[in-house]
This record gives sequence, structure tokens and C-alpha cells, in this order.
Amino acid sequence: MRHRKKFNHLGRKAAHRKAMLSNMACSLIEHKRIKTTLAKAKALRIYVEPLITKSKNDTTHSRRTVFSYLKQKQAVTELFGDIATKVADRPGGYTRILKLSNRLGDNAEMAYIELVDYNETYVTDKPKKKKTRRRGGTKKSTPSEVVESSENLEVVEKDSSEVEDTVDNVEITTETDNEPKEEKTEDKIEMESVEEVNEDPKNEVKNDETNDSSEEVQEDQKKDDSNESTEEEKAE
Repeated sequence: MRHRKKFNHLGRKAAHRKAMLSNMACSLIEHKRIKTTLAKAKALRIYVEPLITKSKNDTTHSRRTVFSYLKQKQAVTELFGDIATKVADRPGGYTRILKLSNRLGDNAEMAYIELVDYNETYVTDKPKKKKTRRRGGTKKSTPSEVVESSENLEVVEKDSSEVEDTVDNVEITTETDNEPKEEKTEDKIEMESVEEVNEDPKNEVKNDETNDSSEEVQEDQKKDDSNESTEEEKAE
């Protein structure tokens, strides 16, 4: 009968169970993290944490007591050396259990069991980051920063003067290349039209005909004038 026996027997006899937990504790001390079933991890936590508390008091009696449980000299020296110094300020809770997905074969619940002080991702004593002011915060400029800014300004002024020189050169070249064309005045346009008219032979023939007709008209006008004068004389 198992009256008042609250611990998990893990389906094993007492000797088998103690040997298994001893080996698992040595593996945890050596590797700082092991993967096992959730039931074994909970049983191992109850088994190994009193031993870690015992290692804080480094005496011959405590070493012999721990060795009676672990039965491995290397694990005992590691426990009383590196782990004891890491865990010196911790009052308890040296291990952590992280649940994993179930095992494929028998669908058993799996978990990691690890020593808390050796997992850097969960350490809370990390250095805090400095807060940066983003809302209208102005930093005071040091003299070195002022000197650097003045040097940068001089460099920018030199660059701007070089740019102005290049712009002046470009303007000069554009003025020489793109000289303003002479605008054609009305007199020049008339002269060109007259020259074109004189050059055409057809225009010459037309000019001759117009000259002949003008002469005939003048003769007719003279005759009319003479006839009018004779008539006036007769009337008188």
C-alpha cells in the first residue's frame, strides 16, 4: 500500500528510480540543460535542488552527503565549484522547466529542464538602454562638435564657390555660342522682295508692259488736255 506517498514512482522500483535520477542530475550539472519527459523533469527538480542548496556550504560533510546521491566525482566538483558560485545569491528555484510538444512514439509530454543562471535569454539583470529624447529635445553641442561643424561649413562654402565659377563659365560659353541673330527690319524685307522681283524674267516683261501702258495713258491725257484748251478758245 502506498499510503502518504505523494512522489511519482515513474513506473520503477526504488533502486532503479534512484539510479535514474542520480544519472539525470549528473547530466544536468554537466550540460546545464537536458531534455526529458515532463514527469521525470518534475521528479528531477525535487531531487536536485536540495543538492544545489547543500553545495553552497563547501564542507567535507556536505561534499560526502552530495556524493552519496550523485556517485560521480566530476559532477560533485562541478557542483561545488562553478555552480555554487553562480547560485550563491539565489535563495531557491535553481531550475526551470520549459514544456515542449508531445513525443511522436507514445505521445508523452516532453520538456526541457535547465539551470536558471545559465540561460542568458531570461536573465533580468541586463544593462538598461539609455532613453533617447525624440520630442523637441536638443543636445548641447560640445566644442569639438562646434569645430567639426565649422570645418564642414568651410568645405561647403568652398564647394559652393566652385559651383558658382562653373556656372559663370557655362553662361559665358552659352553667350558666345548662342549669339543673338539680327532681326529683320521692314526695310530689309522690302529690299529683299524688290531684289527677288527684279531677278525674275517674268517680272521684267511685266514691268515693260506697264511702262508702255503708262506712256500711252500720258499721251492720251495730253491729247485730251489740248482738245479741251482748243474748245475753250473757240468758246471765247
